[in-house]
Amino acid sequence: MARQLGAGHTPRPLHSFFVGLGGALLMAALFTDFMYFSNALMQWANFSAWLITSGLVLALIAAIVLVLDFVLGRAGLISWPDFGLLAVAAILSIVNVFIHTRDGWTSVVPSGITVSAIVAILLLVAGLRGWCVTGPKMPAQGDNA
Repeated sequence: MARQLGAGHTPRPLHSFFVGLGGALLMAALFTDFMYFSNALMQWANFSAWLITSGLVLALIAAIVLVLDFVLGRAGLISWPDFGLLAVAAILSIVNVFIHTRDGWTSVVPSGITVSAIVAILLLVAGLRGWCVTGPKMPAQGDNA
């Protein structure tokens, strides 16, 4: 008997893709901060500011897609520890982008690289947990899964 296309398939939330992309950019800022710390070429500090800003833009897109996941019924309940982890990383990244607007050496050393390291550790934990802030979607009553 032919099976209907998509029948029995639970759609996956889309927000985790954007969370992962933004997280990768924010973690890459730690590398560029370290490069600036090791050789003092100002362009590395500029790269850090660009990476952090781009990561925050993708975090905003991920938040919008998370809302769409809920509206379209693609997401389950929010996992508050995962959501809190990513929210703290985003708030620290906003602080970090302001730190990176300083002039010269103080744009990275010591506070910029420290905040980048904390954000990278938080995002590493989030990555190991799957970049997703929602749990599995519960099947509706009457669904034969």
